[in-house]
Amino acid sequence: MITDRQAQILKAIVQEYIETGQPIGSKALLDVLPTHVSSATIRNDMASLEKAGFIEKIHLSSGRVPSAKGYRYYLDNLLEPINVSEQISELIQSDFSKPRFNKIDEIVEQSARILSTLTSYTAIALGPESKNTKLTGFRIVPLSQQQIMAIIVTSSGDVYNQIYKIPADLPSEQLESVVRIINDQLVGETLSEVSKRLKTDFPYLVSQYLQTPDGFLSMLDDIIDNVSADHFFVDGKSNLFNYVDVRNSSNLKYLYSLFDNDRDLTKLLGLDQDDPDLDRGPGISVQLGDEFDQQILKNYSLITARYSVGDYGQGLIALLGPTNMPYSQLIGLIASLRKELAKRLFDYFREINGNSS
Repeated sequence: MITDRQAQILKAIVQEYIETGQPIGSKALLDVLPTHVSSATIRNDMASLEKAGFIEKIHLSSGRVPSAKGYRYYLDNLLEPINVSEQISELIQSDFSKPRFNKIDEIVEQSARILSTLTSYTAIALGPESKNTKLTGFRIVPLSQQQIMAIIVTSSGDVYNQIYKIPADLPSEQLESVVRIINDQLVGETLSEVSKRLKTDFPYLVSQYLQTPDGFLSMLDDIIDNVSADHFFVDGKSNLFNYVDVRNSSNLKYLYSLFDNDRDLTKLLGLDQDDPDLDRGPGISVQLGDEFDQQILKNYSLITARYSVGDYGQGLIALLGPTNMPYSQLIGLIASLRKELAKRLFDYFREINGNSS
């Protein structure tokens, strides 16, 4: 346990180091501490903080820098978020207003673009995934004798399509019959329920019209899985390279590929737990580099914020940058951004559901 004065000193060291990037000495703290104390007192408290592992010396300089333990204590106990200025708030609103959004993914992608532009770090956004999203339409468009395009529409207003190969001798009337069954039996069901029925009672229904229904059902199950999968958007990937040892090509290769693999992103964001639901509270959390499994990320931190769009689901925005990020300003910025993002998504859902008031 550290004293109140030691906590003030630790807070000042973290904030000064974030601002300057240089080790902090006792003299530099004299003018920034909220209460007047002598240089000798500061040195004694710094020695106690160093002994406890909250700060450390990185070279022969008399200055100290925050340790991972010090950053964690600061984030958990001392950090005070700074609200964004009116100018930044108006800029966020303006950047959300510029494009004409035709689907949810475009709004979420824009949020990552805005966050990366305002911070010069790497931004990640995940669209709202709702258990209540339903299948509202299904159709098949023949492209050739052996190719069809399967199209589904969801209650979130999104339209998805995929092209598949079918047997050349498959009668078109059989396909049409199956499409009717799907619209009669599955439209109106949640996507999770559709996926479940494709593996239980639905194969029997389809087998009455198709001699070999497995391929068709696999096709439908595949497109439902793709629709239900997490949709990540990343902006500012190259910003990561500013904080990595560029002499190590394997580091660069890993960082470059990190955001191209949904499995890696899911793990990075902590969505691979036993309960993958996003409903873990509205807070903003920070994960420090030494808390990552990957050693290459030891000099980075991840700020993660969850947002809610009510019955339409929950999503996530995150920012990956160096450990000495200005957390107070960034957490205030992310709080403002997620509020505006949720508002834009609410407006979109109301519009597609015929309620623009």
